[in-house]
Amino acid sequence: MAIEKVQIGDATLYCADCREVLPLLPAVDAVITDPPFGLGDKMQGGTWGAKVGFKEMLEWDAEPPSVDLLLKIASMAPRTVMWGGNYFGLPASRGWLVWDKANAVPTMADVELAWTNLDRPAKRFRGLVGRVEYGHPTQKPLDLMLWTIEQAGNPARVLDPFMGSGTTGVACAQLGKAFTGIERERRYFDIACERIERAYAQGQLIPHEAPKKPEQMGVFE
Repeated sequence: MAIEKVQIGDATLYCADCREVLPLLPAVDAVITDPPFGLGDKMQGGTWGAKVGFKEMLEWDAEPPSVDLLLKIASMAPRTVMWGGNYFGLPASRGWLVWDKANAVPTMADVELAWTNLDRPAKRFRGLVGRVEYGHPTQKPLDLMLWTIEQAGNPARVLDPFMGSGTTGVACAQLGKAFTGIERERRYFDIACERIERAYAQGQLIPHEAPKKPEQMGVFE
């Protein structure tokens, strides 16, 4: 598929398959991502799962990444956090992150786990699941991603090769971090661009240079 590139402030966003974009990218300070788990029909989604069109929303989850691809992604940064890492055969880790879903419903897991390559004790975040506001059934809460960035050592540049609706990019914009995001699904890419542009327009939590206007970088084969 063609690679489309959009620049919004310090966020560089690609609408493409990450396998095509990763060889073009330099090393980053941290990878923070939430890849598709491949759960398919096992993902019930609570009350959200009852909505019309939920099954169609899970099409992106039909092809989870291979362990080899995830390890290649992890090699691009000294610090890597992968939510849902327990669904893949990744190497042993002592630095797991745990999201304790304070308001999880019976059809949802009580916790979600993130594999990391951090050599330190496991840490827990307790926070509400929240509403799915932007059409992505596994959208992470913004507070969770702000905390995740902190746990990854407050990196200057973050890569998310499975960007989804862009919550990691929004967190980076608020914290003044450079961000590279990749998403192959057009509908979620457009949502991510809109959310990240809005985050820059609202300003950062930490003083940072004013962002540039969104710039369409074009489509190339």
